Amino acid sequence: MTLDATDRRIIEATQGGLPLVPRPYAQVAAELGLAEDALCDRLRALQAAGVIRRIAVAPNHYKLGMTANGMSVWDVADERIAELGQQVGDLPFVSHCYERPRALPLWPYNLFAMLHGQSRDEVEVLRAQVADLLGAACRGSDILYSTRILKKTGLRLRQQKG
Repeated sequence: MTLDATDRRIIEATQGGLPLVPRPYAQVAAELGLAEDALCDRLRALQAAGVIRRIAVAPNHYKLGMTANGMSVWDVADERIAELGQQVGDLPFVSHCYERPRALPLWPYNLFAMLHGQSRDEVEVLRAQVADLLGAACRGSDILYSTRILKKTGLRLRQQKG
């Protein structure tokens, strides 16, 4: 898909986030001189073409009081990872969950799930819940705690040189 000038303007207007107003798409559309439906249609087309992967909230867990954030890693039986990964990802305390290839012999883990809590003790309770869900399909696990928040950004367009 080739981006036209309007697509570029939409991306530039939204790349820093949507405005925190009751109708954010209507506000962006008005700022761009578009109808709200036209803006939404273009965003859906950009998403369908793979230009935009998703539109989602990216919360700062630290500001929400969740300062004990741990990436839990699991060695899950390959034949069950799709099914169990979906179940883990559906847990309300998991912000993201995904499969990654193992790096044997040093790294046997193939399922990653980010757990958030207000203390490490709380996160360990959540980790035990994931372990219970995975049951015998899990051969091992570990958790890597965050020590700082990394900058999160979405799509950014480079400024074209005139």
